[in-house]
Amino acid sequence: MSPDSTLLPIFYGIDAQVKRNLGRVLEAFRRQRVGSHHFNSVSGYGHDDLGRDTLDRVFADIVQAEAALARSQFVSGTHAIACALYGVLRPGDEMLAVAGTPYDTLEEVIGLRSSGQGSLAEFGVSYRELSLTDHNTVDWAALASAIGPKTRLVHIQRSCGYSWRSTLTIAEIEKIVRLVKAQNPEVVCLVDNCYGEFLEDREPTAVGADLIAGSLIKNPGGTIAPTGGYVAGRADLVAAAACRLTAPGIGASGGSSLNLNRLLYQGLFLAPQMVGEAMKGNYLLAASFEALGYPVNPAPSAPRDVIQAIRLGSPEKLIAFCQAVQRHSPIDAYVEPVPAAMPGYDSELVMAGGTFIDGSTSELSADGPLREPYIVYCQGGTHWTHVALALEAAVAAIGPA
Repeated sequence: MSPDSTLLPIFYGIDAQVKRNLGRVLEAFRRQRVGSHHFNSVSGYGHDDLGRDTLDRVFADIVQAEAALARSQFVSGTHAIACALYGVLRPGDEMLAVAGTPYDTLEEVIGLRSSGQGSLAEFGVSYRELSLTDHNTVDWAALASAIGPKTRLVHIQRSCGYSWRSTLTIAEIEKIVRLVKAQNPEVVCLVDNCYGEFLEDREPTAVGADLIAGSLIKNPGGTIAPTGGYVAGRADLVAAAACRLTAPGIGASGGSSLNLNRLLYQGLFLAPQMVGEAMKGNYLLAASFEALGYPVNPAPSAPRDVIQAIRLGSPEKLIAFCQAVQRHSPIDAYVEPVPAAMPGYDSELVMAGGTFIDGSTSELSADGPLREPYIVYCQGGTHWTHVALALEAAVAAIGPA
């Protein structure tokens, strides 16, 4: 499967974006005087880990933030977001989600399901959300007057997650922040930036967001960061999140990098290119499956992140699609994905991900919850030609709509 003439200009535009983003990464490395000595590590408490602390400054520089934590101690993007939430919110505060229901793995953090785990709700933090419009867009009219007297934090999920909506653009995030701050400038705007890094030439912190958080085994890890996550934004808020990652009094000064520094630096250097390849693969998926009669989101010509949703319409097709992707993965190609429960999710999932980093969504993977309308979410891809090979196998497995 090769890109047709309609995709070639899009691919060229992605390459131009990669060049701009790589430029800002290199500039940050240069400003912070990154050298091979930063690859060294310390053990134990992690005090005075020069490579770790310099990586924090490089990350903050890239995203135009006052401070950042880019740390291996974050086990996932959800963990990083949770640390940011617990760092900011206090009993009696309200958290307001303005782009619909947050991603499944945050539901237990908020307290929307399960109990006895120390959710925000159990600590006296209330929760409210603005539903999307009938067209699956932010309800701008409702947002203009949504901030209440107890609202302390606004949650903005940039990616579609497991919902049928478009990923928010930087311009839309800027508009959300502007509307929120017009009502109360003290409200903290937190962006779940997972899957969104390096899609455009700026990150949400460059347009007024107070905090962003995400995973290093997604976009900014460049497919080689073996674990980790990040929080970036206002220095006082990043410091508060650091105290939730470690402990009050320790904050960002603790946490040894355990010889991971080189991989985290190199992954960040590779990240713009890897994001570009994943975007190319998703444009190809969108064009191909729309031509076969399947609803796709985003549409082939629409802006996107590194997730492509395809509405398959049946559990059999969802499972067959994921099995085809698994057979064309470099690792565990012999394994057959089957639906199963997954920690943090409300539905059984079927997941394909024969990746070098377990669970990496920068590398090619596909998954979906076993619930109607049986949508598969394709993510990542180190090069679009790998996506093309998996795409051909998936088409052979499920056929046209």
